[in-house]
Amino acid sequence: MDGAGRLETAQAAQDSHRLLIEAITDYAIYMLDPNGLIVSWNPGAQRFKGYTAREIVGQHFSRFYTDEDRAAGMPASALRIAREEGRFESEGWRVRKDGTRFWAQVVIDPIRSLTSGALIGYAKVTRDLTERRAAEQALRQSEEQFRLLVQGVTDYAIYMLDPEGRVSSWNAGAERIKGYRPDEIIGQHFSRFYTPEDQAAALPQLGLATATREGRWEREGQRVRKDGTRFWAHVIIDAIHDERGRLLGFAKITRDVTERREAQQALEEARERLLQSQKMDAIGQFTGGVAHDFNNLLMAILGSLELVKKRLPADIRITPLVDNAIEGAQRGAVLTQRMLAFARKQELKLEAVDLATLVGDIRGFLQRSIGPSIRIDVDFPADLPPVRTDANQLETALLNLAVNARDAMPDGGVITISARREPFVPAGSIAASAGDFVRLVVADTGEGMDDTQLARATEPFFTTKGVGKGTGLGLSMVHGLAGQSGGHLALASRPGEGTAISLWLPVADGRAEQDGEGGKPPAGRGRRGLRILAVDDDSLVLVNTAALLDDLGHQVISAASGREALDALRHHPDLDLVITDYAMPQINGLQLRDAIHATRPELPVLVATGYAEFPADADTSLRRIAKPFTQDELAAAVAESCPALKR
Repeated sequence: MDGAGRLETAQAAQDSHRLLIEAITDYAIYMLDPNGLIVSWNPGAQRFKGYTAREIVGQHFSRFYTDEDRAAGMPASALRIAREEGRFESEGWRVRKDGTRFWAQVVIDPIRSLTSGALIGYAKVTRDLTERRAAEQALRQSEEQFRLLVQGVTDYAIYMLDPEGRVSSWNAGAERIKGYRPDEIIGQHFSRFYTPEDQAAALPQLGLATATREGRWEREGQRVRKDGTRFWAHVIIDAIHDERGRLLGFAKITRDVTERREAQQALEEARERLLQSQKMDAIGQFTGGVAHDFNNLLMAILGSLELVKKRLPADIRITPLVDNAIEGAQRGAVLTQRMLAFARKQELKLEAVDLATLVGDIRGFLQRSIGPSIRIDVDFPADLPPVRTDANQLETALLNLAVNARDAMPDGGVITISARREPFVPAGSIAASAGDFVRLVVADTGEGMDDTQLARATEPFFTTKGVGKGTGLGLSMVHGLAGQSGGHLALASRPGEGTAISLWLPVADGRAEQDGEGGKPPAGRGRRGLRILAVDDDSLVLVNTAALLDDLGHQVISAASGREALDALRHHPDLDLVITDYAMPQINGLQLRDAIHATRPELPVLVATGYAEFPADADTSLRRIAKPFTQDELAAAVAESCPALKR
């Protein structure tokens, strides 16, 4: 190509470059001479800076700089750096024609002669980054606010993990909950917070793998603090990916939920205790009802046998059989008393009892009852206060516990009876039960019970002994005694480690209290010829009571209900005594007594009952006789109820 052709080609290329530059509006592209005067101006420059080419060409480019930058010599410094180093590049504030500022990215390149290398000017490119800078500042501000927020959170441990699970950030909540300072934990693997069991099961790796695959992993479990203590944690791990889907790491949030778990557990335990209490109450109601009906049957049997024995001539073939039947019925009466004890409906004489003295008095009897292969140890402090309970029932309870302990130690062992003044704290509770108690403990070194046996131990008729070796009412009776005394019963046992029965009894306030007649009335027979109204809705009991009274020489009028009794009272104004059952439909024994005393206040009323079912506000002077009763007990009660008519 000749010279003219090359010139034409060069001119065409120059025109193309000019057209390209003129077409660009997103960048300000213009030329400076060696002194910094503007020699060209593209539409992008006009859009950014507001000047037309006619207004700005020939002006010094420093007018775009802020007053502060010009005072600091920034324009001259920029040209010098471009000239000496081949390029100047920076970001900073620039000024538009209208005086407003914008954030600019500036590049200045020197232009030199291709032949001589002499500087002939500068090419300057400016880009408006105001919006980007505002977005970056907003992002940095948001990130700082988020950082401050995360650092300010103390109820949650919030921290970051790298893709391998190493801790890369640590907030104040993490330090509070887990105990590590940032310099102690950053760079360490997060698996150190897991228990040895979870580490062995690769639970940390499972959490990261699940979060990577599904985006999130959430679970509750035990975690370990710096000091080695454990806490219950709710954990969330979220995977963090970039826009290409590449894993950058994990965000981890841990909350200490130990108190919530403990509260839930306490609630569940309370609910379980409530259900157990409701079950035992239901069993108690059923047992009490059965015992009541059984008492009525025993009344009929014992009374009839007594009369049969009195009226039959002595016969070696018959008399022993009658005696055997009476003994069997009496053993049935003992069984009903145990059932009523469990149902908390037996007659109790509550009084101040010195435990050390009581145990000391019966220790020899207990030892003889359990045999020489078992030693009884006793441990009572000198300052132990008296307790409020029924002394006779407590003796029976201790005998039952000693016999149970003996049966659990077929090869011998030790029974320890001890007591301490101690508050009662229900299982799963952090507060003591109201009241002042003495804890009486009977512990053995026997076979013990498993959890299933322990849970049912106080149920009536449940026994770990073989068939025919126990009624299963011993512990039930102790349970009832504890409740009716205002105390509590607790069992602790493990297979092979023995059993400890704890009986919390309320400390006595010095006043002897009585929930019934307690001791038996003095023996003796009533005056013959009394006119007595016998009232009972059970025909067997009514016939039996009437027969016993008739045999004692009294004139008996019978009534099968409270209403019949009131009718009989109107037709027999000369009655000397009324003997009535308590548990009757429509009108019970107490209501009948009140109705009688409304018109005949001087007429004695004797209430017969199989268990302590009277309301709490019942008259303490109430005359009562416990079922089943013998003829002698009935005679004594009649005499006691009618003292003016005694012989």
